[in-house]
Amino acid sequence: MYHRGVGITGIDHVQLAMPEGREPEARAFYGGALGLIEVPKPAHLAVRGGCWFEGPGVRLHLGVEVDFRAARKAHPALLVSELAEFRRRLADVGIDTIEDQPLAGYDRCYVSDPFGNRIELMEPTGR
Repeated sequence: MYHRGVGITGIDHVQLAMPEGREPEARAFYGGALGLIEVPKPAHLAVRGGCWFEGPGVRLHLGVEVDFRAARKAHPALLVSELAEFRRRLADVGIDTIEDQPLAGYDRCYVSDPFGNRIELMEPTGR
């Protein structure tokens, strides 16, 4: 329960797991296809592998997991503008999206990163 300004105030970042040594694929997907900006990891964390990405209102960290298994149900939901055009842009680079039923106030779809992690893309509709 939230009392007198003490408690959770937001999300700093979301971390997804990835297999070891596949940072180039992460960069191509998150930086290239999704258009996020890679930011340097602190030196003491960079030795672990993985990479970090940011965009307006979002910070995603990809960390290497030795016994990696993709998150096929758990997922971050990223807000996008112009979802239809964004989906066309993804298709142009060979990335499939999966349409889902709209939620009240949103059009949405899913995409998988190169490692099989599920990512939801949501566009507010104002409806």
